[in-house]
Amino acid sequence: MLRYIAYRSLIALFLVWLVVSLVFLLLHLIPGDPAELLLSQGNIAADPQAVAALREKMGLNAPLWQQYIEHVTGVLTGDLGGSFRDGAPVMEQILLRLPRTLEVILAAAFLAALFGVPLGTYAAIRADGKIDAFVSLLSSVALSTPVFVVGSVVILIFAQQLQWLPAGGFVPFSEDPVQHLKLLILPAGAVGLSVWAVITRMTRASVLEVLQRDYVRTARAKGLPRGPILRRHVVRNALIPVLTVLGLEMGTLIGGTVLVEFVFNWPGLSGYLVAAVDARDYPEVVGIVMVISVLFVFLNLLVDVVNALLDPRISLGAS
Repeated sequence: MLRYIAYRSLIALFLVWLVVSLVFLLLHLIPGDPAELLLSQGNIAADPQAVAALREKMGLNAPLWQQYIEHVTGVLTGDLGGSFRDGAPVMEQILLRLPRTLEVILAAAFLAALFGVPLGTYAAIRADGKIDAFVSLLSSVALSTPVFVVGSVVILIFAQQLQWLPAGGFVPFSEDPVQHLKLLILPAGAVGLSVWAVITRMTRASVLEVLQRDYVRTARAKGLPRGPILRRHVVRNALIPVLTVLGLEMGTLIGGTVLVEFVFNWPGLSGYLVAAVDARDYPEVVGIVMVISVLFVFLNLLVDVVNALLDPRISLGAS
């Protein structure tokens, strides 16, 4: 197991280096002068002296190899430069907003797994029955409904009509824990609905597949009760593809919660990325893209390790 974790960790580090290098390469392959693009306003050309000063500030006059070394060194030391808009350190702004986005994603994943795995398992056990048909219909509707529609509907029902929860906003947990959790429920639920649909459908398909395995039939033939068979043999093996899909969904949501953060006025990382792109803030865009990519890589590493703990054959096969 330790050898497998070390092997996967080396692959993750290589992918991180690859992401950092690709971001640097792609930025230099984009046509045009970044400094001139940042300073231009519509059809009005930028002042050449201002462009030259900005190029010097951005380090674009240095040789390409030197720019690459400075780029990698900055990533390793956590120095992603300063914002062109207000001069604030990009890493500080990312670290301020990233926990807020991760909080929504983790809460959404928890809710999706909490309701998706039991419902998917029950639907598989009662395959082709009324419960199975209802769960499949509900997950199809949830999967095909855009997140901004879900957000608007839950605000209308739970905030305006029932008045159980606030419609949106943000309060730090340290200031008011109860209000913070109330504000978190609706955005996490809106994000988690589509993830719940994916987890439910994947759990159902995986459980149906495992139920047809020979070791499950053997356990039934020996007269083992249904409960132990489901817990020890079916659910544990069925969770491996479910966890993989959940990890991929969480990685996708890291940079895809823009609409939810906008609808619920939640100051997270995705909204920060949109504002940076709109302002053509080069350091902010580069820093956010790299942080999201690195998180996605390490999230996949975590999923691989958990899968290996659930099924030791994975680590033995890799060895």
